[in-house]
Amino acid sequence: MATFLYRLGRFAFRRRALVVAVWTVVLLALGLGALTLSGQLSNSVSIPGTESQRAIDKLAERFPQAGAGGATARVAVAAPEGQSLTTPANQAAVERVVAQLKTAPKVVAVVDPFQAKAISPDLRVALVQVSYSVKAPEILDGDREQLLAAANVGHQAGLEVEFGGDAIQAIPVTSATEGLGVAVAAVVLIITFGSLIAAGIPLLTALIGVGIGMAGITLTSGFMELNSNTPILALMIGLAVGIDYALFIVSRYRHELALGREPEEAAGRAAGTAGSAVIFAGLTVIIALAGMTVIGIPFLAQMGVAAAVTVAVAVLIALTLLPAILGFAGKRVSGGKMKIRRDTGKATHGERWARFVARHRWPVLLAAVAGLAIIAIPATGMQLGLPNDSTAAAESTQHKAYELVSSGFGEGANGPLVVVVDTTASADKAGALNAVTTKISGLDDVAAVTPPRVNPAGDTALLTVIPKSGPSTTQTEELVASIRAQSAQLSSSTGANLSVTGQTAANIDVSKKLSDAMLPYLGLIVGLAFILLMLVFRSVVVPLKATIGFLGSVVATFGAVVAVFQWGWLNDVLGVASTGPIMSMLPILLIGVLFGLAMDYQVFLVTRMREEHVHGAEPEEAMVTGFRHGARVVVAAALIMISVFAGFVLAESTLIQSIGFALAFGVLVDAFVVRMTIVPAVMSLLGKSAWWLPAWLDKAMPNVDVEGEQLTKKLDQDRVLETV
Repeated sequence: MATFLYRLGRFAFRRRALVVAVWTVVLLALGLGALTLSGQLSNSVSIPGTESQRAIDKLAERFPQAGAGGATARVAVAAPEGQSLTTPANQAAVERVVAQLKTAPKVVAVVDPFQAKAISPDLRVALVQVSYSVKAPEILDGDREQLLAAANVGHQAGLEVEFGGDAIQAIPVTSATEGLGVAVAAVVLIITFGSLIAAGIPLLTALIGVGIGMAGITLTSGFMELNSNTPILALMIGLAVGIDYALFIVSRYRHELALGREPEEAAGRAAGTAGSAVIFAGLTVIIALAGMTVIGIPFLAQMGVAAAVTVAVAVLIALTLLPAILGFAGKRVSGGKMKIRRDTGKATHGERWARFVARHRWPVLLAAVAGLAIIAIPATGMQLGLPNDSTAAAESTQHKAYELVSSGFGEGANGPLVVVVDTTASADKAGALNAVTTKISGLDDVAAVTPPRVNPAGDTALLTVIPKSGPSTTQTEELVASIRAQSAQLSSSTGANLSVTGQTAANIDVSKKLSDAMLPYLGLIVGLAFILLMLVFRSVVVPLKATIGFLGSVVATFGAVVAVFQWGWLNDVLGVASTGPIMSMLPILLIGVLFGLAMDYQVFLVTRMREEHVHGAEPEEAMVTGFRHGARVVVAAALIMISVFAGFVLAESTLIQSIGFALAFGVLVDAFVVRMTIVPAVMSLLGKSAWWLPAWLDKAMPNVDVEGEQLTKKLDQDRVLETV
């Protein structure tokens, strides 16, 4: 493979105009397609096979008039303090708001709060239910704006009007603040290379790769429904790995130039050596992201595949477009200051740190492990859930609506449960519905049960159950489980079968499915990556150590995420507007992405240690030498990733903030605590046994030569023969 990459690098360098033209055509074609054929991204989260989804499917078949699965909006209308909505003037104003809501596009029903008796006991708050004929993803921004415009009618009469529900949820978008991460990455590159040209090339290739990936995602949204967070994950990962992979190859290119090689030869060798490591590092990330497809959760599969494709594009660009751009830059990449580092007897910062760790390996190892354990403590109290109006920013209309509804009707009114009763097998359908209503009304945490709505055929009915507790509480989760537990008993006594759906129940089902999928997914990606790392390092111990270290990074990151986004620590500093349960998808996303990135650093740092070991260096000296050569670039790469991810902490969406924070903190811990502290300490402790591999396995495994050792040896021999 190294020989192929060497030839590919030289080809791209020689035919640089052609290579750049091809990538330019790809970018323009996808960009044009994205502009003309793009579709609407989706906020909806559904998982086939869950009870809530089966109930929605049944309603769509038997009771389409109910609008099950359609978007809903909860409009809270409040009178000023000390006033009542039942006064003639205020009641007339509420009626005008209701009339205005009915004119909004795609709205099929608006429930008058006075007719439905949806007025709070203190007569100050009214709850207006708005039903749509389409799902939330199909509500355009213009449709949503016309719905929100109904508030003006109430405002003119002095009423407060706020909106909640999935019809109001906006699609998360990136803003200019995320660009700060890229700006910090640029500064790190300038400091690392000491050259504006060398620093600009990784940024340029990364932005091109992300542009291609994002255009592809946008184009795909015109042909299939994509989750709104799909481009966010691809953008985060694409920027980070795109810069890092280019950084490693450009660093090797500059090193080859410093050795006196011609630019074309330097580009070929950089692609054949550092490019090999980039391919295996990219494969670990791709495996982790693409592995999300086996979880059985469509929106996660979309996010994983989109991000994996973006990473694959970043790898291809690093191996083809990057050498072509280096062909245009030539020796100017060195900035005129590049000199080969010679052994002057003065140790680098990396070497001094490695020797310090080797001398004090036990104290350093114990301190690092203890630090991870302490940071991980909050993870024991982690609560998972999906975002709702309560987790929206405090100044948003969704959060204000949630507070108004809670103050007037109790928190449970923000998350009503929909019970679907199938009475096909019931001899006495009315009696069955009465029995179901009575049974559910007697359960704990039930505030109210509405009279049943029956479909025209008379075989399916809907009950709305209002919990006493909020939609994200454990009490509501237990209530859903209790209602479902009654199904078998009611079926045997009345012939009626019941199921629970609605947004709150669906969120509970999604969270449970995500939680159940976490360990199988972790086992899958760790197993596949373990095999890949065995091929790279030709060792059983090193991949095992890498995996255990990754688990330490993950639990520590979980602890930090809980402390910030669930407990509220440092919220003002980080600009986190609200706290609540951790997004259900975050642990799986973090496991997949962080594992891939962690293995990147493992590959880039430890391959040089193995190279020194193969060449006969003593174990500790091999560790120190490998660390000295890899530390500077790995530190720069980690700082770049941290900067890119941290930029997303400035986003408006709490979900995007939590993903950005988790990845930034995870990379920080994994790179500096695990890879650059625990790894050298353990390598020093294990000595030669770190490279143990059974003889039979050594013979069975192919030699992938990720360091490009065979390539370098062959090229050096050819050069000697040419001079003879």
